[in-house]
Amino acid sequence: MQTQDRLTTSQNIKTEIKPYNRQDWKRGYESQTQETDYWIENIEGQIPPELNGTLFRNGPGLSDVNGQPIAHPFDGDGMIVKIAFKNGRAYFSNRFVRTEGFVKEQAAGKILYRGVFGTQKPGGWLANLFDLKLKNIANTNIIYWGNKLLALWEAEGPHRLDPNTLETLGIDDLGGILQPGEPFAAHPRFDPSCAMDGGAPCLVNFSVKAGPSTTITIYEFNPNGKLLRRQAHSLPGFAFLHDMAITENYCIFFQNPVSFNPLKFILGWSSAGECIQFNREAKTKVILIPRNGQGEVKILETEPCFVFHHGNAWEESDRLFIDSICYDSYPSLDPDIDFREVDFEQYPPGQLWRFQANLETSQVEHQVEHQILTTRACEFPQINPNNVGRSYRYLYIGTTHNHSGNAPFQAILKLDQKTGEQQVWSAAPRGFVGEPVFVPRPGSSKEDDGWLLVLVYDAAHHRSDLVILDARNLHKEPVARLHLNYHIPYGLHGNFTSEYFGPLD
Repeated sequence: MQTQDRLTTSQNIKTEIKPYNRQDWKRGYESQTQETDYWIENIEGQIPPELNGTLFRNGPGLSDVNGQPIAHPFDGDGMIVKIAFKNGRAYFSNRFVRTEGFVKEQAAGKILYRGVFGTQKPGGWLANLFDLKLKNIANTNIIYWGNKLLALWEAEGPHRLDPNTLETLGIDDLGGILQPGEPFAAHPRFDPSCAMDGGAPCLVNFSVKAGPSTTITIYEFNPNGKLLRRQAHSLPGFAFLHDMAITENYCIFFQNPVSFNPLKFILGWSSAGECIQFNREAKTKVILIPRNGQGEVKILETEPCFVFHHGNAWEESDRLFIDSICYDSYPSLDPDIDFREVDFEQYPPGQLWRFQANLETSQVEHQVEHQILTTRACEFPQINPNNVGRSYRYLYIGTTHNHSGNAPFQAILKLDQKTGEQQVWSAAPRGFVGEPVFVPRPGSSKEDDGWLLVLVYDAAHHRSDLVILDARNLHKEPVARLHLNYHIPYGLHGNFTSEYFGPLD
């Protein structure tokens, strides 16, 4: 049954009043060219002394190249942010991933490559005609696994970085596993206890080669980075696959009902992303691939929707549950409109939906009364990493300040799946939030006992803060606010490792 939103924020205001200023929001996209290292000294509150390790974040650092604008933020070059915690202190570093394309464009002082989501080389369609080469921008996610720090971009291989200095070491083929140019997705899942490996953790990731038919390759790695399992499957039709979910037995993909006609891209008229079309008459396909490589691949169907990100999935007896952020269509932007001038009310908001699949009958039971877990616009779901692929109670996600309508994300929502309670912490009116990262409190077995680490753009000071929230109660004031020296453009994804990569003194 649809839950009732029970806000615990003291900043609730009437829905019809916009809680943000567009100029404030737009400034968060400005390019950041500084790269520095320093101890963070400007702090409100106190960093928990037991919070030890390193937060890595990735996202577009540039909105222009020497004044030439990038048409969409997803086309911007990746910039890594590192905040290392030790004994109640925090050390900040940021560096651009020095990909081949980034180095060439910075040397040339102009855009040399087309972008997936709208960026074109200057000179009109003739300058872009038949140029199908895309720049590996390494801007989507970053993980530390197998003693390697990897910046991920789903259309090509990962870039390896030095975790201490953030120096770019080059594209990593994962010990010869990836061929030159072979993709490696930007949304791996970390299984905290894999039954096939005696309860040891493993990393699960995939790659996609899309066309008239689509090939999905799944990889599983042990904590040392050794390949444990690899399997490939061919699916009919074009598939736009950005994320996946896992359970103990399955990898789960949503094949969105979209088509891709590359003609305008080939002729230089449009970017590749602008050639994707949503088909409201087609079904969304739910693809279940057994992780052990045995048994058949199941392709189920549900109502048409578009999914970028999944929150979690788990099995109960013969039932499979999947919590995903769903849009009622592909949220594309008009190529003639600056993304900073978008009318939020004209675009579909993402909402948290729960799907139920009957593993015995090959049907997805999408019951109306269980369709929407929260009516708020939301994205970037996170849970306690110890519950990935298992049943869980608490989900944390970026959301709007107001209860209804679409807008920039200014708040973090905590959803209690058991009671239906929703807690909201808001940075409005002049703060804008990114994806929360959940860090469990060492030694605790309670699912919500930990901290949320959230980068917040503070428009009042044109800088970013690292806000530490008590994940048990978002109604409380932040545990600490770490004021950075300058702003970090709105990012995408990141992860926390218990390894400390900061100064030793």
